[in-house]
Amino acid sequence: MVLNSIEKLLEKYENGETSLHEEQQLKNYFSQETVAPHLEMYKPMFAYFVVNQQEQFTKDLPLNPDGYRDKKVFTYKWMAVAAVAVLMLGYYFKTPAVSSYQEYAYGTYDNPEDALNEVTKQLAMISAHFNKGISTVNYLDGLKKGTETLDYLNEIEKGTSIIFK
Repeated sequence: MVLNSIEKLLEKYENGETSLHEEQQLKNYFSQETVAPHLEMYKPMFAYFVVNQQEQFTKDLPLNPDGYRDKKVFTYKWMAVAAVAVLMLGYYFKTPAVSSYQEYAYGTYDNPEDALNEVTKQLAMISAHFNKGISTVNYLDGLKKGTETLDYLNEIEKGTSIIFK
């Protein structure tokens, strides 16, 4: 009777359906010296659980080793102060955007016709390079024709598979 209930508890334990009380019953049973021969394989596992439950961690854990956290916070505070100082100096010494643009406005044209001629020349150059790039991709049309013939072969294969079934 006891053996039958232990086997049912083992089955529930393997399915993960046991309560803590039932697991304690299993630990008590397998901590005995006499265990049914066909259940001997479970004895080392439950013996390990009993021994592992009694282990305790006894070392001291330093909560703040050498003030590590304090140094870290102190460093971040000074980095924030330095960043604010750099931003303030940058804002103070910046030059007005309009005058700097007028000093360095290179590549502009006074005559609109010259500007139009330059733009058309640049667009023609871009178009030539673009067309050259497209010409190297034209082989994909041949690849498309090859895949279409493979589609015909797939249809033939479907028909023959229907016939042979």
